[in-house]
Amino acid sequence: MATIIETIRNDARLNSLAVSLEKAGLAATLDGAGPYTLFAPDDTAYARMNFAEQLKDIPNLIETMNYHLVAEKLTAAQVSASDFISTENGKSLTVEHDEGEAVIDNAKIVSGDIECSNGIIHIIDNVFQPRLSGWYREDLS
Repeated sequence: MATIIETIRNDARLNSLAVSLEKAGLAATLDGAGPYTLFAPDDTAYARMNFAEQLKDIPNLIETMNYHLVAEKLTAAQVSASDFISTENGKSLTVEHDEGEAVIDNAKIVSGDIECSNGIIHIIDNVFQPRLSGWYREDLS
């Protein structure tokens, strides 16, 4: 079974994510023992943002990529049952439900529970933005 980074590199939907993880210095981490959960924005999600600009700001890229990484293995069912999920950048993702479907921060899982030797990947339809963490939650103010 492949590691998380190997799985990402071999998935044609995740080319932009592979580049982002390399530039953020997380490829070695995601090739390590784990276990990890990675929320993986697909290329369609990246197409909605200025990807070239994101790659120029390495500190922001590192913060953003760590906001997609959890230092434990969480299935889609466990994610859906959560209210908050602590990420590797120190902020928490918020889980809400919209018509029975889990919405993690500003994204939905489009392909979940991709098993890897060192964790699990959930492909999502948006790129998490740590600077906007919790902005839509009235009870966090």
